[in-house]
Amino acid sequence: MDSMSNGWGNRRGKSRFAPQSQINVTPFVDVMLVLLIVFMVTAPLMAVTVPVELAKSAATPKVDAAPLTVTVQSDGAIFIGDTPVSKEAVVAMIRELSNGETDQRIYLRGAKDVSYQQVMEIMGLIDAAGFSRIGLVGASG
Repeated sequence: MDSMSNGWGNRRGKSRFAPQSQINVTPFVDVMLVLLIVFMVTAPLMAVTVPVELAKSAATPKVDAAPLTVTVQSDGAIFIGDTPVSKEAVVAMIRELSNGETDQRIYLRGAKDVSYQQVMEIMGLIDAAGFSRIGLVGASG
C-alpha cells in the first residue's frame, strides 16, 4: 500500500497537520459577528421601556442650597462668605445661614500660611455643632 493513500501525508511528504504559515481570520470574524448580534439584540432590552404615568404631587422639589464657605486667612481672620466673624460666632452664623439644617454642605478654606491647628479648630467647632458635610478646599495645579 502506498504511503500517500493512507491520509498521513501529501504528495510532498509533509503531514497535513503541520503548522501553517498563514493566519486564518475566519473564526475571529465569526465570533465578532455573533457578539455583534448578541449586543444588537440585548441593547434595547437594557433601556426601561415600560410606559408609566407618574402620580402628581403638590410638594415642591428640594433644591440643594449653595454651600457655605468658611475661610481662615493667614492673619487668623475668619470669614463666612464675605462676612467677617469671630471664632466664637462661627457656629451661630452657620446655623443662621443654613436655617438650622445640619445637612448643609460647608467648604472650609485655609490660607497656605495658616497653621493646620487653626483650620482643625474651626473644623472641630463646625463638626461639634452637628454639621458633618464639611469639605476642605485647596488650590489645584
